[in-house]
Amino acid sequence: MGVAIDYEKFMSEIVFINLPGPSEPKLNMTGGELLHGFLADLYGATSPEVKNFVIALCLKWNVHYRQTS
Repeated sequence: MGVAIDYEKFMSEIVFINLPGPSEPKLNMTGGELLHGFLADLYGATSPEVKNFVIALCLKWNVHYRQTS
């Protein structure tokens, strides 16, 4: 798997969460891998209220999700 979370600085900070993330936590995962799975699960929420909340947070914090495979 490639990089979980990319950080790029242009005129402002942009964070890209690469999808898909890990589907389940596993023993010996790094904190970054656990965070990657957690954020990917949030993005995949089926509840419209949760999805809207996640989108609002992404806009506020300049976080973008992108499909990598």
